[in-house]
Amino acid sequence: MNSAAADRADAAEEDGRGSGMEVAVVTGLSGAGRSTAAKCLEDLGWFVVDNLPPELISTMVELGAQSRGAITKVAVVMDVRSRAFTDDLSSVIKGLDMRGYKPRVLFLEATDAVLIRRFDQVRRGHPMQGDGRLVDGIGAERALLEPLRAEADLLLDTSSLSVHDLRAKIEDAFGSEASAQTRVTVLSFGYKYGLPMDSDLVMDVRFLPNPFWIPELRDHSGLDTEVRNYVLGQEGAEEFLDRYQDLLRLIGAGYKREGKRYLTLAIGCTGGKHRSVAISEELANRLSKEDGTAVKVVHRDLGRE
Repeated sequence: MNSAAADRADAAEEDGRGSGMEVAVVTGLSGAGRSTAAKCLEDLGWFVVDNLPPELISTMVELGAQSRGAITKVAVVMDVRSRAFTDDLSSVIKGLDMRGYKPRVLFLEATDAVLIRRFDQVRRGHPMQGDGRLVDGIGAERALLEPLRAEADLLLDTSSLSVHDLRAKIEDAFGSEASAQTRVTVLSFGYKYGLPMDSDLVMDVRFLPNPFWIPELRDHSGLDTEVRNYVLGQEGAEEFLDRYQDLLRLIGAGYKREGKRYLTLAIGCTGGKHRSVAISEELANRLSKEDGTAVKVVHRDLGRE
């Protein structure tokens, strides 16, 4: 962090009036990854506004602060489509500092060669190119943004970063422990009522004996101890849970690398009352003990019979 950024942080620490609201400003060179950064911040729970006029940023932050907790993190993405925005944006940042909001400025850049290649790949012109060459537009933008670059809290050169690398760096800088969690919904259902359309993975537990055919268990559900013990005590039940959990660890690690934080696991039996409910409850209990995982259980068809 440079001296200007450090001064802003110190000022914000002394004035606690804006301590309940986090504010980030995302800017930098065109083609350096602002859109990826914005999407990542959205996934982390930030309220993201793209290309808001500088004079409206303070208003946006104040509205968020007055939302009684509905909005606690605001990120504003700025670029040179507002040509005179550098001086105005600097003033806005200082104004937010004085009111104690502690804005963080993320500046994204890349080498000329990388930016030229990226623009060529998407076959688009640079917003400051005009009638000149692509390299002229990049140079003009770089000069225009230099004052903001000098005051940035976090400077990221994306020249050699993949999309996943960039996401990881932003998550480290702007994510909280809760936002970094993988949120898993374990959904039990009955096949006779149809497949759940919002599921990511579907498993069929109809290979287990059906408690429906046990008279003393028929009127109970997988939430009841008698049914749970019956289902989990069947041959193959524990092995299924062990192997499926191992598979989910592998899949979950890949989803995290891809930036996917929400996963719905559907567990189905015939009616969604006995086997799928018991297995879903046990699977959720196991997954809840995994680090970085938040789990909830939904029994879609329980009570429909």
